[in-house]
Amino acid sequence: MQQVLIVLHLIVVLALVGVILLQRSEGGALGGLSGGGGVSGFLTGRGQANALTRATAILAAIFFATSMILAILAGANRAPKSILDTNAPAGAPAAPAQAPSGGVLDQLNRLQNQQTPAAPAAPAPAAPAPAAPAAPAPAPQQ
Repeated sequence: MQQVLIVLHLIVVLALVGVILLQRSEGGALGGLSGGGGVSGFLTGRGQANALTRATAILAAIFFATSMILAILAGANRAPKSILDTNAPAGAPAAPAQAPSGGVLDQLNRLQNQQTPAAPAAPAPAAPAPAAPAAPAPAPQQ
């Protein structure tokens, strides 16, 4: 049912956009491109304006109706949730097996102490001594 309403809603949206673009405006929309006759040649002037206005109103009413129905259907399919509801999902344990004590740094230190290195770490190589500064170049003579 919801998919049918979505398709109907999209068709109404496209028709509404088309009808709005066909209407004549002060700025000259697509309705002014056909030389004043509009897309339907049997309607002229005032009759065309009334028909397009009526079609716009009907399509707008259908658009709002389908929007409201889709919103109601979306809300009805959702289960109510409470912020205060603290029940855990069925597959999750009720409480953690061991509550960690201390902060994040304490936990990291514990993890680091639990790991035993396979080989002792080699000392880092010493940094090379800085090179002596170069002698200044002699000033050019004039």
